[in-house]
Amino acid sequence: MITEEQVRNTLKAVKYPGYSRDIISFGLVKRVTVTGGAVSVGLTLNSGNQDVARQIKADAEQALRALPGVTEVAVEVSQPSAGAASGSNPWSQQNRVPGIRRVLAIASGKGGVGKSTVSVNLACAMSHLGLRVGLLDCDIYGPSIPLMMGTREKPTVTPADKMVPPMQYGVKLMSIGFLIDGDQPVIWRGPMIVKTIQQFIGAVEWGELDFLLVDLPPGTGDAQLTLCQTVPLDGGVVVTTPQEASLGVVRKGIAMFQKVNVPITGIVENMSYFVTPGGERVEIFGHGGGKGESKRQNIPFLGEIPIFTQIREGGDKGVPVTVSAPEEAPGKAFLTVAKAIVEIYK
Repeated sequence: MITEEQVRNTLKAVKYPGYSRDIISFGLVKRVTVTGGAVSVGLTLNSGNQDVARQIKADAEQALRALPGVTEVAVEVSQPSAGAASGSNPWSQQNRVPGIRRVLAIASGKGGVGKSTVSVNLACAMSHLGLRVGLLDCDIYGPSIPLMMGTREKPTVTPADKMVPPMQYGVKLMSIGFLIDGDQPVIWRGPMIVKTIQQFIGAVEWGELDFLLVDLPPGTGDAQLTLCQTVPLDGGVVVTTPQEASLGVVRKGIAMFQKVNVPITGIVENMSYFVTPGGERVEIFGHGGGKGESKRQNIPFLGEIPIFTQIREGGDKGVPVTVSAPEEAPGKAFLTVAKAIVEIYK
């Protein structure tokens, strides 16, 4: 006789399109009913992408029909309505974190483009503008937010067993770096990373926030999709550098957000150019790639961040330039981007 456990084990072979993880581990299977040889499964997707829904349904049906003893298969897929899917935020109020008005993911297709530097300075810039801001470090293997924000304070725990995020420079923070000792490496498999990110969203007392910025690890893997399945994202900010090698991978990051139906807030071009002490402008990595890509993709261009020594020094010292010198050129560059983002979500 077929059991529910057998059905769920069979569905572990069904991958979410474009990713290595299965629909069981992502928590998409909400109902399994077995009556003799008849199997009925209910799935719930947070994405309104119809192509994704059709592929998952077809793959699930194929896998279940191959299960010995199955005579009838019914797979129902629920997802946001077509009207919601075509809007700016297909998630609507689904899975909203109480008290958080907007959740923005800061992403890049590759490492080394300064994504965490941008995340830290945007968070502090928004705080400088008078907004209530949180910053979540989802880079489990290489957390850098504690260093860049200059704090190793561990979160306290409420009587309801929720973590209270430490605050630095007016920004509420959460990172695996606050929970491990020194340079201890995190050697985890995917499911542990997924669980940790889910806890950082649901088991943290974020309070009232205008924006929660989420610093994603580079790439388009488990952490990114877990976040999309855990909390409704209002948008994704994509960080790039001007050269084509970076832009080629950034396009994959844009495609990732589009696949899970997350609106693209815009592109930030980091390391745009360098101005020598003599006033000469040097375009070390080329120039204009980010703006050109935004035009090709028909998404907003949020601004350029030139190369300033003060930006690097601020990250190393744990005092972001938007905190130490918000009115000087390096700080103003990030404030310009922050204002552009705030204007989009007025």
